[in-house]
Amino acid sequence: MLQADFIVAGATLVDGTGGPVRQGDLAVHDGRIAAVGEFAHPAGIPVIDAAGLALAPGFIDSHTHDDGYLLAHPDMLPKVSQGITTVVTGNCGISLAPLAGTAIPQPLDLLGPAELFRFGTFRAWTDALRATPAAVNVAPLVGHTTLRVAVMDDTSRAADANERAAMRALLQEALDAGAFGVSTGTFYPPASAAPTDEIIDVCAPLRGRPGVYATHLRDEADHIVPAMEEALLIGRELDCRVVFSHHKLAGERNHGRSRETLDLISRAATTQAVCLDCHPYPATSTMLRLDRARLASRTMITWSKGYPEATGRDFSVVMAELGLDDEAAIARLAPAGAIYFLMDPADVGRIFSHPLTMVGSDGLPFDPHPHPRQWGTFTNVLRAMVREQGLLTLETAIHKMTGLAADQYGIAGRGLLREGYHADLVLFDPATVTDVATFSAPIQASQGIHAVWVNGRQVWDGKRTGAERPGHVLTPGTALPRSQ
Repeated sequence: MLQADFIVAGATLVDGTGGPVRQGDLAVHDGRIAAVGEFAHPAGIPVIDAAGLALAPGFIDSHTHDDGYLLAHPDMLPKVSQGITTVVTGNCGISLAPLAGTAIPQPLDLLGPAELFRFGTFRAWTDALRATPAAVNVAPLVGHTTLRVAVMDDTSRAADANERAAMRALLQEALDAGAFGVSTGTFYPPASAAPTDEIIDVCAPLRGRPGVYATHLRDEADHIVPAMEEALLIGRELDCRVVFSHHKLAGERNHGRSRETLDLISRAATTQAVCLDCHPYPATSTMLRLDRARLASRTMITWSKGYPEATGRDFSVVMAELGLDDEAAIARLAPAGAIYFLMDPADVGRIFSHPLTMVGSDGLPFDPHPHPRQWGTFTNVLRAMVREQGLLTLETAIHKMTGLAADQYGIAGRGLLREGYHADLVLFDPATVTDVATFSAPIQASQGIHAVWVNGRQVWDGKRTGAERPGHVLTPGTALPRSQ
C-alpha cells in the first residue's frame, strides 16, 4: 500500500525533462516523491486538489549571490515566492568563504555587510548553513576573487608561486567540503590582473572531479569572443564543464552579436562540456563603474555609501544635481552599485532559446533598491517568454529551470518529477503566474505561485513563508558528462 504524507491530485505534471505535460497525481513521503501518475488514494492521507494548476520540480536558480542572505534571511522570501527551491551560490568569482578578518573590497561587498565575512574556511560556512538551515537548498561554488583577496596583499598583479599554492590549498579544502566547482570574475578589479595561466594553476584541484568552471568573462562587450575563447581553453585544461555566467552582449554596438557567441558555444559543445545561464531582463546590475555607465543607455543607482540620496535614482539626474561629470560623480558616490540598461531584448530572447541556457537570477539581495530579477526572474520567464511572447513552451521553460540545471551542475536526485527524487516541488497557475517586481518598485513577491515544498516540507503557501527551514547544503552527486 502507498505510504504518503500528502498527495497533490489532478495536476498538470510538467516533469522537468522537457517532455509533454500530462495529468496526474504525485505523492510525497518522508521528503521524497513516492509516486507519480495515476494511483489510488489510501484513506487518511491528506489530498491537495490541484485541478487547473501545474506541478513542476522546484526551480533551480543557477546563478545567485545569496551566500550571505541564506544566513541573514533564511526564509528566502524573494526566492521561494517565485518557486525557487535550490540556489547556486558563489558566482562571478565572489563567495562568502573562505575569507575572514580582512577589509572587504568591491565587488565582494555585493554579498552583504562585512560582518558576514567571518569564515576562514569553506567548511566553516557550510557548517554554519547546516547548523541554521535556510528554506532552500544550496549548491555552492567557491570564488577565485575571494581566494585572491584571502591570500594576496596586492591583487593588482598576478599571483606569485607561493600565493598560487595557497589559493590551491584553499580551493582543495572547499572542494573537499562539497563545493560544486569554482567561479571567476576577471571583469572585476581584484581579479582582472590574473592571467590565464594563474587561473589554470590555481584551479588544478578541479581535475578529476565532477566540478564546473563558471565564469563572469573578462569582457562582455567588444572583446567578448576572445574572453569566451579563454574560458573554453581553461575548461579544456581543467577537463571540466564551462558555465558562461549571465551571457550577454553589452552596449549598442554589440547588439545582435548573440548569433556569433551562441554559434561559438554550440560548436564548442561538440567537443567539450559547456552551458550558460541568463536572466530575462535587458539590464544588468553590479558595482558602479565608469565603463559600464558610459556603455549603458541608462544607469540607475541601487545603493551608494558616498551619496545615499542617489539610491533608486538615475545616474544622469544625480550627476546634474551634483554638478559633476560622470567620472567625478562616480568618485563622489563610491562605493556604490548600479543597474545598467545595455542589452538588446532580441539578444536576450535568442540566448534564452538556446538549448543549453539555464535560468539564473544574478540578483544582489542586499541592495536597498535591487534589480527586479532578485524577486521576479522565474515568474517573468513564465509570464513574458511563455505566456505572452510564445518564445518558449511551458515544458521547455520548466526544463531550463529544473532538469537542465540539475544535469549541468550534477545535482543528483532533483530537478525532475520522478519517483525516489527529493520532493522539491512548485504548484502554480500557468494562466496567471506573473512577476510583480519592477525597476521602479523591485521588492515585490510574485503572484500565481500557489505552493512550494523543499524536501517535502512547505515553505510558501501562495501568500507568505512559514517557519519551515528544510534546505540542505548539497554536494556533487553525479559525474558530469564531458561533452554534449
